[in-house]
Amino acid sequence: MNKKVIIASKNPVKINAVKNGFEKMFPSEHFEFVGISVPSGVRDQPRDNQETKRGAFNRSVNAKKQVHDAHFWVGIEGGIDKIENEMEAFAWVVIQSEEMYGKAKTGTLYLPQAVVALINEGKELGEADDLVFGHTNSKQKNGAVGILTGNIIDRTSYYTHAVIMALIPFKNADLYKLDQG
Repeated sequence: MNKKVIIASKNPVKINAVKNGFEKMFPSEHFEFVGISVPSGVRDQPRDNQETKRGAFNRSVNAKKQVHDAHFWVGIEGGIDKIENEMEAFAWVVIQSEEMYGKAKTGTLYLPQAVVALINEGKELGEADDLVFGHTNSKQKNGAVGILTGNIIDRTSYYTHAVIMALIPFKNADLYKLDQG
């Protein structure tokens, strides 16, 4: 039997990251992955760690409200945060089942000043990346992390690691169920 995983995004990068993470953590299980559009309840470009985390949580909750008959609901939200005179980029992943949840944050990267200047003018990170680096729709492709690392780390692998970490409670349910009230 396939376990249904609802991903609160139609972005192929996020769908593939979730697919990769689940298949790596549970190689003997079979899954069906479905991407849907749901609101995050936060700004299009979350501006701090808490807002970004809340966006991922809201997406997982809204996915569950929209599609009840699933085993897992996954929200991924990318965000930025200004730390002193620099701006960092990262994402949060929240995974829920009927019994428990897991959450994890990606690694953090610091954005170049040309990108930061456009974000400060009101652009989203993906749009700023496209303008600075001459790309098109980079947020559905390699993203800032892929562009800046020369695709050593693309956006899919960047998110995959966080998906895997968010699945730790599900892989070790006996250790985590008591922690989740």
